[in-house]
Amino acid sequence: MINARELIGTHDVLLVTLDTLRYDVAVSALEQGLTPNLAALLPGGSWEHRHTPGSFTFAAHQAFFAGFLPTLAEPGCQKRPRLFACSFEGSETTTSETCIFDEANIVHGLAARNYHTLCIGGVGFFNRQTSLGCVLPDLFAESHWSPELGVTHKQSTEFQVRQAVTSFEKLSHEQRLFLFLNVSALHQPNCHYVKRESEDSPETMMAALAYVDSQLPPLFEALQRRGPTLTVICSDHGTAYGEDGYFGHRVSHATVWDVPYAEFVLPQLELEP
Repeated sequence: MINARELIGTHDVLLVTLDTLRYDVAVSALEQGLTPNLAALLPGGSWEHRHTPGSFTFAAHQAFFAGFLPTLAEPGCQKRPRLFACSFEGSETTTSETCIFDEANIVHGLAARNYHTLCIGGVGFFNRQTSLGCVLPDLFAESHWSPELGVTHKQSTEFQVRQAVTSFEKLSHEQRLFLFLNVSALHQPNCHYVKRESEDSPETMMAALAYVDSQLPPLFEALQRRGPTLTVICSDHGTAYGEDGYFGHRVSHATVWDVPYAEFVLPQLELEP
């Protein structure tokens, strides 16, 4: 486990949620060489198999922001220490390496430690078009959403990365950053990433993931110019495409609960003299 307590204050923090990405699709894309940029960053070149704490976006992100990131899927691993936690009596998943906040969520906790908190929204729970759509982005000091960042736009990841970089490049390198990016391209509809396809499927999700992978390098490079970054990339939940008669999410099925996860430190780029 990364010693998050030791890194907070000296490292930026990046949380990327690949919204709706299934674990099996992420692994297949990796094995087929469709995600070379992510492959180059994943520890050991592979995704961790984890279970999400929520079966849909709102529930999962409420848990994430309280410090409950996806847990290892293997039996007996549920008490593995967490990177972040909000203090409460009796926690069995915090150690001396866990960064513990007195605040009710890690967004406010990082803000209290002089981090600029930045949300780049994607799916509807971040669109600020309704009261419910404001709950999660309102946790942040700065948040952005537009139709170009949403689920129906074929170039959404490109625009999300552009907005993120534009926003945090206004900060001094001394100002620590917590960047949260909710990638919307994998959420339905994703069939538009395959020509002449009109229905979503694991194959169209894999094509969407290949597109997402192709758009992420400018984000990582811009962060590396700022300094080292404690990074978490994961899915918030999966989705069913008819397996065992299940469709969508907010259902209890392995296609929903099994998610890919990775945590690592993105190193600072060595600047040429």
